[in-house]
Amino acid sequence: MDLIKLQLNITNANAEGTKSLEEKVITALKISTDATCVELDMLDIETIKTVATTLVEIETKSLHDELELLLAQKEQLERKMEKQTEALQEAKYTVFNAIETQLMNQDQALSKLHQIKLQSIDLFDFLSELVESAIITALEKDTDGDIKETTQEVIKDITFEAIKEGSLNTIRIRKILSTILHSAIEVAEATPNRADEILPSTLKGMRSGLFKAIDRFKKRLAYMPVEAKHILIEDYDTIIEDLNQTDTLFSQVILTQASQFSQNSRIILLDTNQNMRFDLDELVHLSKETADVMKDRFASFAKKAVKHADSALKSQKAQEAKRMGVQAFGVAKTALHSAIKSAKDAMEKKEK
Repeated sequence: MDLIKLQLNITNANAEGTKSLEEKVITALKISTDATCVELDMLDIETIKTVATTLVEIETKSLHDELELLLAQKEQLERKMEKQTEALQEAKYTVFNAIETQLMNQDQALSKLHQIKLQSIDLFDFLSELVESAIITALEKDTDGDIKETTQEVIKDITFEAIKEGSLNTIRIRKILSTILHSAIEVAEATPNRADEILPSTLKGMRSGLFKAIDRFKKRLAYMPVEAKHILIEDYDTIIEDLNQTDTLFSQVILTQASQFSQNSRIILLDTNQNMRFDLDELVHLSKETADVMKDRFASFAKKAVKHADSALKSQKAQEAKRMGVQAFGVAKTALHSAIKSAKDAMEKKEK
């Protein structure tokens, strides 16, 4: 059976745009039975597949073409958004640099400006370089022997600012914490005699920054606008789950990064993680409190979301899913019976 020829014949026979779908199906099936010289019920799966895929292509061509156009426009829009985001960041840098120039030698004012800058710039794009620069600067300016406190404080601020404005989902937080720790370990590996100061301070700063970000989220729940509440409810279960495993997430980041570096760094990281159990318990307690607040405040919203889901079960898509579920069961049952029959036939043949 020449399936390519069959596909071409079905396409040509249904080229007329005035035919209904039912007429196209009848035509396609007649062409198939004529070409194979068998009844409808005896058509093989490849022939039926060719009929179905050809008719799908014919019926969905305009929709497919429109979707392709929209995808191309989407790609163009995404590229434009990426360029605009970069331009926005550059514009912010330019403004802050101009202000810094005017505040040169005004140490207190510059310090306040830099704090504002840290809060205003999207740190995610250059998080690795930012951490590296901050720790190296702390090392270079360590004249009072307070590098541990300084490093912990700067990592806390960077962690908090990087996390605070986005979603509290596991993937995002893991990426931020991993990036910060990875950069800190690289600096520690380059200055091994200071590793036992850099790494514990980094971990403690990360924990404090994460704690601060979750605490901020907890306080903001009470004043969250309606629009944000709906976004929150869409990701309700994920956020609740993630809030209940922050200690696991934190430890996993440490273990993953520790496995990628030298034994010296690994020992320091694992020992520090073990010694931070009390601090992590505090983090877990806050996370669970935040999850409870979220449950209390948004339980009614979640119930509405469930009702919406129930109504969605009556949609055409849901009904089609039910139909396909029943059909899938039928296919599996037929295949199972066929396998059992084949096995029995083989056994009987062997016995004879």
